[in-house]
Amino acid sequence: MSKFYKIWLIFDPRRVFVAQGVFLFLLAAMIHLVLLSSDGYNWFQIAADKYGR
Repeated sequence: MSKFYKIWLIFDPRRVFVAQGVFLFLLAAMIHLVLLSSDGYNWFQIAADKYGR
């Protein structure tokens, strides 16, 4: 029988899930900022060049 449920006796699930959500949001924001800082993947600049703004 699996005893993986015992991890929740050590960690509070509410704190773990909130921390995981914050981490994933910050990771997504960082990835987007890295992509926007590169020339090939800056979709704002590509759209501005395409539509002449």
